Amino acid sequence: MVHVVYCDNTGKKGERILDKILSGKKTMIIRGASGRKIPHSRVFEGETLYFMEKGSMAVSAKATFTSVQNYVKLSEEEINKVLSENESKLALTEKQKERWHKKCICLVEFTGVESIEPPLPFEKQSNMDDWLIIEKIEDVLVGTSIPYNYEKSKL
Repeated sequence: MVHVVYCDNTGKKGERILDKILSGKKTMIIRGASGRKIPHSRVFEGETLYFMEKGSMAVSAKATFTSVQNYVKLSEEEINKVLSENESKLALTEKQKERWHKKCICLVEFTGVESIEPPLPFEKQSNMDDWLIIEKIEDVLVGTSIPYNYEKSKL
């Protein structure tokens, strides 16, 4: 499977999340919620991760997953510990730490980040979330996309 992740295009002092990823400052991404949701327990080492910036309609980088940590039913103390232990890899702002302060957390570490030039044209569909799990990247590109469904994204 391959994964397509939307990155927020705002960051501290104008530094975008994708810039942090491409520069190597950020080597782990986080997703969290009050209960399990994608990609929790659906990401595996060796799979490919594609990045795109929200609103850009272009896939502009890729990497390979190296490790995944899934947590459920975390206490406040455990949430703080997990965020603190991974702070150097996550490179989160204070606002982002608040956003991801959740009981269920999925941490995904990656390596081998490559910029994609020219970026691949993404075909957005109305039912897409900010993390997609698909068979191949062509399934969401202009000219080769197929109707997206959540069959491969079920928990």
